[in-house]
Parts: sequence; structure tokens; C-alpha cells
Amino acid sequence: MSLTGTPFLYTLIALAVVAVVLPLFLWTRLRGPRVLRGGVRFLMLLFAQGTAVALVFTLVNNSNNLYDNWSDLLGTGSHVNQARDLGASGTGGISVKKLPKVKQKFTDAEGPGMRAAGGVMQTELKGRVSGVTAEVYVWLPPQYNDPSLKNIHFPVVELLPGYPGSAKAWFGSLHAHEQLATLMRQGKIAPFILVAPRTTLLAGVDTGCANVPGTVNADTWLSVDVPKMVTDNFRALPAPKGWAVAGYSAGAHCATKLAIAHPDRYRAAVSLSGYNDPIGERSSLTAQDPTLRRTTNPYFMLKNAATPPAVSLYQSGQPGDGYEAGLALKKEAKAPTVVHVVYIPKKVGGHNMKLWKPQVVPMFQWLTVQMGLTNVKGDGDAAGTTGSTEASGSAGATGSGTGAAGTRGTTPLEQ
Repeated sequence: MSLTGTPFLYTLIALAVVAVVLPLFLWTRLRGPRVLRGGVRFLMLLFAQGTAVALVFTLVNNSNNLYDNWSDLLGTGSHVNQARDLGASGTGGISVKKLPKVKQKFTDAEGPGMRAAGGVMQTELKGRVSGVTAEVYVWLPPQYNDPSLKNIHFPVVELLPGYPGSAKAWFGSLHAHEQLATLMRQGKIAPFILVAPRTTLLAGVDTGCANVPGTVNADTWLSVDVPKMVTDNFRALPAPKGWAVAGYSAGAHCATKLAIAHPDRYRAAVSLSGYNDPIGERSSLTAQDPTLRRTTNPYFMLKNAATPPAVSLYQSGQPGDGYEAGLALKKEAKAPTVVHVVYIPKKVGGHNMKLWKPQVVPMFQWLTVQMGLTNVKGDGDAAGTTGSTEASGSAGATGSGTGAAGTRGTTPLEQ
């Protein structure tokens, strides 16, 4: 029975009811020796407490999408088939562009929110470079299947969850697709393809989205294999001009790290309550090694970069939870790097979905402007305009950084 499935939830609800009713009827009706009656009563109390705890945990898990399945919860699953040393490029000398296209089989994703706003698709991807095999969720914007836009290529945002966390959280808890669909139809936000790959690849460990030879090639999984799958199967803009990566908590750390490390693969990154030092997540694989801890720290990556990366970074956080990390990056940023820091007051809430959900729309508005993307409409929209291959100007972009201009050149959606 699935950990996140409706049958399991309903079973727990039924058991919780039985656990309450059972003592009411049997408590004074028990017969036999005193020790036996005491033992039975103790077991009834234990059963009631156990079912209550299990039900509350399941409701919290379903609400926050922490664990996808029993393997994630029990720490028994691994999605790594091999982890050879792929070198600094993360490709092991493989020419990714020359790899043949592979058509994936997609099915309708199951779970809360997965059928809203046109529905989310799911595929099992075997990473040809990373050696990782795991699920990837894809949502297509309303304009994607519009006949008048059949030749248009769309921008992409990779969405990364925290740890522990399920890639489904962006759809099931944050309702990103539901929040954005109408605004995309209205042309207020660019029609991004949303891609949410699994990031929990090892049992009980946060990979830090890094390549660790012999253990995991999480960086390559996210920045090479997943993008390759998307461009093979959908009309997606090429990297880096049409690509961004976003995350919350541990996923925010990953998003910033990936963009700084690979400006040839991503134009922008969004961090919601992220951190620079990997020790921010004590289960992080990279936090356990002093060298990895430094080389995968976005602050030192930016500070020690031989050439400032041409990326835009959106850093949102509260005091003590992401804000200072964003300021540190902004201080080190040199053109063409752009860093935009958003201050969130403590009174708004804590490190949870309620804090991040209202930030979905602002961050996508920022991405639309900062990446210079067209707000495409189709024939079926109220405005009655057809899609255009020309991008609207990016004047007035909110990004700012040390010595960096606040705007970028336009990036058209391509035919």
C-alpha cells in the first residue's frame, strides 16, 4: 500500500476510529485475571497512541511531500546504478549533444494536485551520463499545445525540493502550476515548462546536488541528464538562455550552486530560504568532507571564480534563514553576475511551505523579466493574440548586483 496513497490514509482514519471506540466498549467489560486485564488495556492505549501518531505523520507528510514512498521513509532505497569519476565537466568526456535522442514514456502522475491545471506527467529516466535512475515530473504551460504555437520553443525551470522532500511538493504543496497557469494565459508570466526531478538519490543522505566519485553523480543527473531528456522530448529552448533552476531549503542551496557552477547550462537561479555552507543540512554528503564543503559552497564558488558567471540569482530569506546567505553572495558578485536579495520578515512564518507558497508568483515574475522572456499568448486566450517569436524588452528588471547591470538582453522564444 502506497505511503502517500488515499487507501493508506483512509485505512489509518478507520483504525484511529476503532482505537477510540474499542476502549469505550471493552474497558469495563474485560474478564479474567487482573494482570491479563491490565495488559489488554495497555495494548489498547498503545494501539490508540500508535494510530494517532501514524495518522498525524501521514497528514503532515501528504501536506509537505516529505517522503514519496516507504523506501524514502525507511532509508532503504538507492537510485544510483554507478558513480564513476566524470571529471570537472561532469560529463566524463561524453559529448552530450552527440548522444542520440531517447523518447521517454510518460504517464499521468498520481497524488494531491497532480491532476490540476492540465495535469502533471511522470517518467522514469535512466541517466545515461550520471548513472542515476529516478522519476522526473513535467508540467507543460497552457500555451504548449495551442495549435497556433506549434513551432514555439519554451523556457524551462527545474524545480528542486528540500531534504527530506519529494519533487511532487512543487505541485502538491506549493501548487506552483495552479498559481501560474492563469497568469501564463494572461501573458503576465512567461510560459515556462516546469520540470521537477527526484533529488533524494541515496538512502538517508542529502547529496548536496554534487558529484562524488564512487558514491553519486547528482550534479550530472540534474544539470546534464534531466535537461537532455527535456530537450529530447519537448519543444524547449536551448541552454543556457532558456533555462533556470529553483529550489527551497536544501533545494535552494542546490539551485544556486548549479547555476554558479554551470553558467553554460542555466541563465538564472532562485533560492527560497537557502544556505551557502552545506552544513546547513547536516545530512548533506558534501558537509562531511572539508574539501567538498568548501568547493560546493556557492559563496566560495562565486568568490574564487576565475571569471564571474553570467547568471542572475534570486535569493529570498529571513534573518538567520537565507537572508544573510543572499547578502554574502551579493557582496561578492561582479558583473555580469546579478544578485537580487529579498528580505522576508520573521513574522511571516517559519521554514515551511506556508512561507514559500506565496513566493512562487513573485519569483516567476522575476524570472520572466530577468531572463528577458516573451509573454506568449495563444489563439484561445481572451486577448485574442497569437504567439510571437519576439521577446518583450527586459527594462525595469529587479535584479541588482555589485557592479552589474540590472537588466539583460532579450531572449526570444524560438520557432
